[in-house]
Amino acid sequence: MEHPLRRFFEPRSVAVIGASARPHKPGNDVVKNILANKYTGKLYLVNPKGEEILGIRAHRSVGELPEGIDLAIVILPAQSNPEAVRQCAAKGIKAIVLAAGGFSEVDEAGRALQEELVRAIKETGVRVIGPNTSGHTSTPFNFTSSFFPLGPIPKGRVSYVAQTGNFATHTMRYIITGENFGIARFVGLGNKVDVDECDVLDYYIQDPETHAVLAYLESFKRPRLFLELARRLTLKKPLILLKGGLTREGAEAAIAHTAALASDEKLTEAALRQAGIVQIEDYRHLILAAKALSWMDPPLGNRVSFMAPSGAMLVILTDLCKRRWGLEVPQLLDETRRKLQDISPSYIRMRNPVDIWPAAYLHGIEKAYREAMEAVLKDPNVDAVVPILMLTRLIGMPSLEFIVELARAYPTKPIYVTFSGDKDCMEEAKAYLEPRGVPTFFQIEEPFEVLSILWRCTQAMNRRRGEIRGGA
Repeated sequence: MEHPLRRFFEPRSVAVIGASARPHKPGNDVVKNILANKYTGKLYLVNPKGEEILGIRAHRSVGELPEGIDLAIVILPAQSNPEAVRQCAAKGIKAIVLAAGGFSEVDEAGRALQEELVRAIKETGVRVIGPNTSGHTSTPFNFTSSFFPLGPIPKGRVSYVAQTGNFATHTMRYIITGENFGIARFVGLGNKVDVDECDVLDYYIQDPETHAVLAYLESFKRPRLFLELARRLTLKKPLILLKGGLTREGAEAAIAHTAALASDEKLTEAALRQAGIVQIEDYRHLILAAKALSWMDPPLGNRVSFMAPSGAMLVILTDLCKRRWGLEVPQLLDETRRKLQDISPSYIRMRNPVDIWPAAYLHGIEKAYREAMEAVLKDPNVDAVVPILMLTRLIGMPSLEFIVELARAYPTKPIYVTFSGDKDCMEEAKAYLEPRGVPTFFQIEEPFEVLSILWRCTQAMNRRRGEIRGGA
């Protein structure tokens, strides 16, 4: 049976209604994005002038379009949206993205217009993302409906659902230009007059391209169903949630943003946790966690070994692992400590965390880190490793291929790399390691924060599986 959102994520034909020949207009940028991502389906444009737009001849009206197009992207003023929905439905278009703002998030007139839009949707039976959305993306189908200038969007393993337009716009632009991972699917929900987070989760559950889900939500349209779907999803895929509007002031901002209304059935933190959802509090973690999940599975445990070229780093990070992040810094086997001692001066007593600088001074950065990392990766008391590399031009950049080789040799133990030293050396290391499947982090606390989040994902997924085995 075809999934209700199939036409959004796998459109065989698309119409852009409100396409424009003027550069930098939303109706022009959305066409550029579709072409830049090498969409292979049929693309139709609608513009009253019937002019050629980016090499494609436009139809003058929706009525001129052929029957049964899969998806329409409507780039028209808010007042025109209800009629556009009816016209699309009359041509057999059953999936529609509505970009315009100016509905319930604005004022009473906007609220009345949104009610008219809802009536048009119910009368015609179409499915709608939006309004007030900046689009959605499906890289397995080489497609995006975003009207923000993005260019090619890299493919990846993680999918997003967000009640904010910025993820399909400037945040996505940052990921494209500043990171080395890609995405599978993305949906900007907008005002959720029809398609909501439950519909999207239901699709992600069965989507083979989606290996993990990250969400930003300000409200839950159908909270009980959301929890039920989250329980199903988290049996096999991590679900990480940043919830907006937790304070009174935040809730008021959410109402102004997307007309999100506080619900009497407000989900409690305990209910979310019981459903296997891992909550985060920082927006940046939506990107950092996705980066780690793009190349490596979550850790099997919370025992971390790390090595640093600074005693202060060893002390502070050990404190933070225990006090803030829920991570253990375990004792190593005697055999592991002997291997670490073999590469270190006799005056250093080797343990976990690993004081790596004396060994690096004796043998060079590459040999010291390679030997130390392999020793702790072999240790059954260790679940993940964080090397803190000290990189400077004055000392010389080491070859980093050994880190790639170790990551491939120990696939069940994540290696998250972080740095101190010259910024350009850090950028060079990131550019080398990440395309080869090793995530890197510029701030030294970040890999530990991500390990903490993903360890909670492992716990949540294990707990859900245990409940199923136990008959819950």
